[in-house]
Amino acid sequence: MVVVVVVVVVVVVVVVVVVVVVVVVVEVVVVVVVVVVVVVVVVVVVVVVVVVEVVVVVVVVVVVVVVVVVVEVVLVLVEVVVAVVVVVVAVVVVVVVVVVVVVEVVVVEVVVVVVIIIVVVEVVVEVVIEVVVVVVVVEVVVVVEEVVEVEV
Repeated sequence: MVVVVVVVVVVVVVVVVVVVVVVVVVEVVVVVVVVVVVVVVVVVVVVVVVVVEVVVVVVVVVVVVVVVVVVEVVLVLVEVVVAVVVVVVAVVVVVVVVVVVVVEVVVVEVVVVVVIIIVVVEVVVEVVIEVVVVVVVVEVVVVVEEVVEVEV
């Protein structure tokens, strides 16, 4: 009977030790698995957050660069348009000045030609009048001489 009790006690102790060891091993395995899962989840979350932050920073930088480039291009285009307008205005001013100078020269030439024509016409008219007067006077003198000859 003592042997049976000892065997039962030994068996119970062995079973208890085995159960305790199994429970401890299972707890350790569970803790290790939980820690590994938590670490993996934390690492994945941190990596995802870092990747999202990097993507956001890259997108913001790209958007800012694109906006700056577009603004610079628009400013350059505005400068080009302003330069073209200034050149066109300068060309128009030069053309207007040339036209005004040409018109002034033409007007002066026309006035000079008209004055010359008036002077020539006046001289011709005076000469014609003087010639007519001389011819008339000569004719009158001739007629008077004839009359005087006839009377004498």
